[in-house]
Amino acid sequence: MSFVEIATTDELTDGNMKMVKVNDHELMIAQVGDDYYCSDNRCPHMGGNLSMGKLEGTVVTCPRHHSQFDLTDGHNIRWTDWTGLKLSLGKILRSPRPLKTYDVKIEGGKILVDFK
Repeated sequence: MSFVEIATTDELTDGNMKMVKVNDHELMIAQVGDDYYCSDNRCPHMGGNLSMGKLEGTVVTCPRHHSQFDLTDGHNIRWTDWTGLKLSLGKILRSPRPLKTYDVKIEGGKILVDFK
């Protein structure tokens, strides 16, 4: 494992998210209660900025097409809020996939992420 410091615990509050860059790669960190989560910042659906989305518990909603992912493991909850034919076509053109998540640990107020 290769943990990298990406922020401090003072930079976040419960229920908030923040985008950070590591080696030109955008990551999103979120605090939910006493737990911290890290994922890619860009939505795998259409590249929306997840740190500008909505966080409810461990579920992040993309501001672009309202795709939803659980930050505990990145699984896709909802690919888009489209319905009917538009939803069917959207799934054919860009099939649902999970959000990449990263292991997080806290040491002395530092948020460390296993980023390879």
